[in-house]
Order: sequence, then C-alpha cells, then structure tokens
Amino acid sequence: MNTKLFRYFLQGLFYLAPFVVTIYILYEVIIFFDKLFLKITNINVPGIGILIMIVSVTILGLLTDMYLARPIIGYIQGIISKIPVVKEVYFPLKDIFDALLGKNRKFTKPVLVKVNPVTNVDKIGFIMQESLKELNIKENKVAVYFPHSYAFSGELYIVPAEYVTPLDIPASVALKFIVSGGAILQTKVTETN
Repeated sequence: MNTKLFRYFLQGLFYLAPFVVTIYILYEVIIFFDKLFLKITNINVPGIGILIMIVSVTILGLLTDMYLARPIIGYIQGIISKIPVVKEVYFPLKDIFDALLGKNRKFTKPVLVKVNPVTNVDKIGFIMQESLKELNIKENKVAVYFPHSYAFSGELYIVPAEYVTPLDIPASVALKFIVSGGAILQTKVTETN
C-alpha cells in the first residue's frame, strides 16, 4: 500500500511541479521589473513594471522594423563591433536570436539524416545551409544542426545531401521531440510553422 501512495504522490508532483515552477518564474519576473520600475520612478503599482517592459520591448520592435531606425541600429552595432569582448558576446547572441526568432529564422526545415549507413542510425536535425560554396566545400553537402536534448546547445554536421530526407512535419514538433529527448511525440500534428 505504501508504494501505491508514493506512486500517487509522484504522479501529483509530476502534474503540479511544472505549474508551480512556471508561476514562480512569472512571479519573480514581475517582482524584478516592479522593483526596477520603483527604483527609477518611485511609483509602487503591482505589475506595472512588467507591463511597461512589455510595451517598451514592443515599441522597440516596431521602431527597429522601420526604415528610419536602421541607420541608428547600424551605427550602434558599428560601435559594438569595435569593443573587444563585448562584440564576442553580442554578435553570437544576436545571430542565435535571429536564427530562432528573427526574420531570418533557420529552424524551419526539419530533416532526418542518416548518420551511420552501416548500422542504419538516423538523427533528426535542421537544415542550416544548403550551399557551402562560401566555405570552399564543392561537394554536394549540406549543413545540418542537431540540437541536444534537455539543453540549449547542439552540433553542426556537414553531411552528404543524399543522406538527408526532409520531414513533412512542423519545425516546432521536430524541435519539441528533439529537446524532450524523444519524450514528446505528437501523433496528431495541430501546430503550424
């Protein structure tokens, strides 16, 4: 009977933990921005800091999308490109965010890649570049990124194009499957890219 109760406890914890952790993170983010806003303005209104942050980021996104803001952004990035260490952090982060969220999203073409033809082992990844001529790779090869499970990292492989099979699924489904270590498998695809 004790093992059954313990199993019920673990099952309850399994369903409760993601909810509690999500609420806690949201609470901490709201408190952080409220404290920041309070320090700047000396106005204490619960939730106002996060609201101002969301509005500010949205306005910044709108401004950066406008043609007039591009020279300013280019000028600021020119300054950053001359600062040692800062440029080594800023530009890789900028490229990562652009690949994930920007207009030049790269995680849009999920593929199945034969990584070992002898043992018939395949791996799911994303096509990053279909032409590698700029790297002086003249063979028919493509660049495929393989995200790691349970981590914000991965590896880039250069593989023969004939080993790559496009997957007819949304990129978000493939990414969830990889990042979850194969634990999340949607049999009915309801998401779109």
